[in-house]
Amino acid sequence: MWAYYAHYDMPDDDPEALFKRLHVEYPIRGDRAIGLGECPTIRAPAALGRPGRLRPHDFALSVVHWAWFFVPHSTLLYILLRHPERFPRSACLTAACFDLGLVVYWSLPTAPPWWAGENGYMPRVRRIMVEVGERFWGRAWRPLYHSLEGNPFAAMPSLHFGTSVMAARVLSDVGKSPGAIGWAYALTLGFGLVYLGEHYVVDLIAGLTLAESVRRAAPLAEPAVRAVAGAIQRLEPGGGR
Repeated sequence: MWAYYAHYDMPDDDPEALFKRLHVEYPIRGDRAIGLGECPTIRAPAALGRPGRLRPHDFALSVVHWAWFFVPHSTLLYILLRHPERFPRSACLTAACFDLGLVVYWSLPTAPPWWAGENGYMPRVRRIMVEVGERFWGRAWRPLYHSLEGNPFAAMPSLHFGTSVMAARVLSDVGKSPGAIGWAYALTLGFGLVYLGEHYVVDLIAGLTLAESVRRAAPLAEPAVRAVAGAIQRLEPGGGR
């Protein structure tokens, strides 16, 4: 995960070069088609919120968003402790979801809706999570947020949603109750990401597609992964015995 985060943030080391490759408009066009002329990330807050005011569901959805930083890892820890025989496969699927999403972030840097709204590509998008953060955390919000922000143009696909779907999938593999909890979280987070102004619906669709593609491709990739793992193991001290 340290390597993932380092590579996730690396394109932002040269903001000017990153900005030259930035894509902004294609997810707006996709979301307008889905929303029948208006992006859902604008329509949802207008329907459920009040401009300039924070409602209880704004705080609840922001907490769901913040909880994501623990969900993929907590899921794998649960599987390691309760179903260790399923841990290697679950960990590989989760890691593949993260790493393949990272490849897209590098090759197709895409702006999130709040950035597009701030820069005139679409009507202003309320970034409700930031409003809640400033109210909830006070003076600690800015240093806390900037320590975790990283690359601002890593919106497509939504790995928040994609890795949550993968967590729901691997939890479903070990039982109906853990699976139900995983899916309840993933679906709530998906709505929250759009409502809070963090992602377009097309970002979520891409994250879902990524997670499902990784899962379906796993049986085909398993022999190659095992061969590579075996080769690496033989390089370790005593690995050839």
